[in-house]
Amino acid sequence: MRNASQRNFSYMSARQVFEDSDTKRPLTMPHQGLLLFRMAPLCMLLGMLMVSCFNFCLCHKNSEFALTNPEKSSTKETERKETIAEEELEPKILEVFHPTHEWQALRPGQAVPAGSHVRLNLQTGAREVKLQDEDKFQTNLKGSKKGKRLDINTNTYTSQDLKDALAKFKEGAEMENSKEDQERQAKVKQLFRPIEELKKDFEELNVVIETDMQIMVRLINKFNSSSSSLEEKIAALFDLEYYVHQMDNAQDLLSFGGLQVVINGLNSTEPLVKEYAAFVLGAAFSSNPKVQVEAIEGGALQKLLVILATEQPLTTKKKALFALCSLLRHFPYAQQQFLKLGGLQVLRSLVQEKGMEVLAVRVVTLLYDLVTEKMFAEEDAELTQDMSPERLQQYRQVHLLPSLQEQGWCEITAHLLALPEHDAREKVLQTLGALLATCWDRFHQDTQLHKTLGTLQAEYQALAALELQEGEDEGYFQELLDSINSLLMELR
Repeated sequence: MRNASQRNFSYMSARQVFEDSDTKRPLTMPHQGLLLFRMAPLCMLLGMLMVSCFNFCLCHKNSEFALTNPEKSSTKETERKETIAEEELEPKILEVFHPTHEWQALRPGQAVPAGSHVRLNLQTGAREVKLQDEDKFQTNLKGSKKGKRLDINTNTYTSQDLKDALAKFKEGAEMENSKEDQERQAKVKQLFRPIEELKKDFEELNVVIETDMQIMVRLINKFNSSSSSLEEKIAALFDLEYYVHQMDNAQDLLSFGGLQVVINGLNSTEPLVKEYAAFVLGAAFSSNPKVQVEAIEGGALQKLLVILATEQPLTTKKKALFALCSLLRHFPYAQQQFLKLGGLQVLRSLVQEKGMEVLAVRVVTLLYDLVTEKMFAEEDAELTQDMSPERLQQYRQVHLLPSLQEQGWCEITAHLLALPEHDAREKVLQTLGALLATCWDRFHQDTQLHKTLGTLQAEYQALAALELQEGEDEGYFQELLDSINSLLMELR
């Protein structure tokens, strides 16, 4: 009752104070009301202090009851998760977690060994790790030994896991590339057919695929058959010439006697058969020593000289001269037999024959080749000693230069310098230079040669000057002029 009366009194006293303040009457307050009025602010301060202490204690005891700003808290939580994610994606793991058979909490940034159990604790929100059971671990280990991949359901990836994933990505790319290659190969196979299928188709069409050897046998049989017409024989020789250009095919021609059949064709009464037979022999002799030896033993040299010495069409003699040149070049034994059989006399008659000027240049070219070939062979044998003694002895037995001098080839060559073609003059000038040491006396006394050289000198000086004006310092005509000047200086 006392407290109630006191509260009433205090209430009335406070009301009286405000009323007195409005009416500006003098304030009057009993002694107890004045004391309570002065202690009220102190009590309010004490209450606020107690509330603050209580909240502080609750925050330290359980963080779930802390008063925080929702917006700021969510932002900080997001930043914290991003930081943890970045730490987990680092290629290098700073700390390796060593699990046991009991569940243990996993801190951010720790690496989990392969084969461990990982779970998420829904109560605490933390990840926990422990070792696998022994029986399951042995089963997985056996699977790994068999080459199977261990599928571990975990949210933690190490740097090795990333490397394995990248390797599988590359394997997938290689598989795609291999698929593209297979598709491309399939397209190519559609464009081209296998040889086995083509052979079957040819057999159905009565077409047989033949080797070069089989073709040459068939052509020789066609040429040697008495039932073949002249056109068929010429066609067979024409086709045969294409195959014997190859060295192996020309040597295969010897294995079944085909070369001798063609050599015998030089005795034919038909000029066309002689012409194409010589054409085939010239192609087979070229740079083929084995065939050259068989040809000498088969009498090819004598038959070719007979064609050149007798009256024959120009085309036939051209092919015969072509075969003779192929037989003599780089074959010193054949050159010896050529001189013994009077080959130089045959060529001299050929050059002096009317209408054979075209063959004259070829003959001069052959003589130049034979002279320089022997000279170079003897020089190389002395310097390098690579040539066999037998081959060197054969070259030394070829007395070509004395035979040329005796049979008047010095004058014949000098008179050929009057040919109008520049190419022919070039060949003759080369031959005159090769024969200069042997024919110097004849050349020095030949006034017609000096006159021809003087005329050519003036002509080529003018042509060389035109070349010089066009910017050619060492042109074709200048080379011819140098050869003429050199001969004139030697013959003074």
